[in-house]
Amino acid sequence: MKLRYKILGSLLVLIVVGLMSLAIALSYTPDCEPAPALAGDAETMRAVVYRCYGSPDVLTLEEVEKPVVGDDEILVKVHAAGVNPLDWHYMRGSPYIMRLSSGLGKPKDIRLGRDFAGKVEAVGKNVTQFKPGDAVFGGAGGAFAEYVVIREDRALAHMPDKLMFEQAASVPVAAITALQALRDHGKVKPGQKVLINGASGGVGTFAVQIAKAFGAEVTGVCSTRNLEMVKSIGADHVIDYKNEDYTQGGQQYDVIIDMVGNHSLLKNREVLSPEGTMVLVGGPKGNWLGPLSRPIQTMLLSPFVDQEFAVVMAKLDPQDMRALADLMAEGKVTPVLDKLFTLSEVPDAIRYSEKGRARGNIVVNVE
Repeated sequence: MKLRYKILGSLLVLIVVGLMSLAIALSYTPDCEPAPALAGDAETMRAVVYRCYGSPDVLTLEEVEKPVVGDDEILVKVHAAGVNPLDWHYMRGSPYIMRLSSGLGKPKDIRLGRDFAGKVEAVGKNVTQFKPGDAVFGGAGGAFAEYVVIREDRALAHMPDKLMFEQAASVPVAAITALQALRDHGKVKPGQKVLINGASGGVGTFAVQIAKAFGAEVTGVCSTRNLEMVKSIGADHVIDYKNEDYTQGGQQYDVIIDMVGNHSLLKNREVLSPEGTMVLVGGPKGNWLGPLSRPIQTMLLSPFVDQEFAVVMAKLDPQDMRALADLMAEGKVTPVLDKLFTLSEVPDAIRYSEKGRARGNIVVNVE
C-alpha cells in the first residue's frame, strides 16, 4: 500500500512540474528583436509587424519584402483593412494557450491583420475566378500592409457594386462570425425571436441585419447612446442595458447571440424558450482561463438542460464570403463604420478596439 502511495505521489509531482513548465513556456515573453536587413534588390512595401508579444507599443510600421504571387495565388493591393479583437489577441499572445500555434516566446508570423479590401494586382497562372483590376475583399494574414497574397480557394470574393473599400474591409471576420452564429449554431428561422446582446459592436451590427434578413424578430441590447443606431439597422426592439436587464423582462427568446457575457448562463437560460439556443461569441479578457471560462461553463451545463448552448469559432469560408456579398448587393446588410485610422495609426486602432466601445467596425485606410 505504501508503494502505491509513493507511485501516485511521484506521478502527481511529475504532473505538477509538467504543468508549471508548460505555464512558464507559454507565458515567457522576451524583448522584441531588431528588424533584419533586407536584400539590396528586394522589392518592398509598408506593413505593420510585431516581433514580440505585448501591448500596441510593440507594433511598428516597417519596410518589408513585398510578397510574390504563386501559381494558385492572387496579389491584392490593399486599400483598407478591418480591425478585430482577433488582432489584439494575436498581438498579445493571449490567452497564452494560443501561443502553441502562434509561437512560443515570440510570434511565428510577424505580420498582423486579417480583413482586407482592395484591387487585384496580379494573379498566378492557375487562377481562373479573378483578374487584375477586380475589386475584392477577404481574409488573409498580414492585412495591415500595402499588399497581401491569398490563395484563390480561400476566403475571397468580388466586392458588390457601390460598396466602399472601407465598408468591405470590415466584413470578413465580424460578418462571418455573425452569419455562422445565427445560421449554423442558432439555426434561426423566420418568425423566431432573436436577442443580440452587444448589438452595437462589429459582430453585433452584422448580427442584427443578418437576423432580420433571415426573417427573425430582433431585439438589440446596447447602451443609451447606441439605441437609435441599432434601430436604424433594423432592430424591432432595443433594450438599454444601463436602464433595463433583459434577463428580468419576462420575454423569452428562441435564440440569444451574446457578445458581452454580462449575465450568467443560468440567467440567460431563464429567458430562453424551452428549446432555445444561446450562442456565445468571444469571452472575458485574461491571459489564462479568462477567455476560456465561458466555453468551459457551456460544456459543463449543456448535458443537464434541454436548451442548447454553443460557442462559435468562426471559420473564414469562401462560400460565406459570397453569401455576404449577395446580402450586401441586395441591400439587406450594410456595414456600419465607427472610426477610420491610417496605416501608421494601427497601434491607436488596436487600443481603441481593446476598449470594447466601438459603434460598429474599426477600419484602417491603407492608402
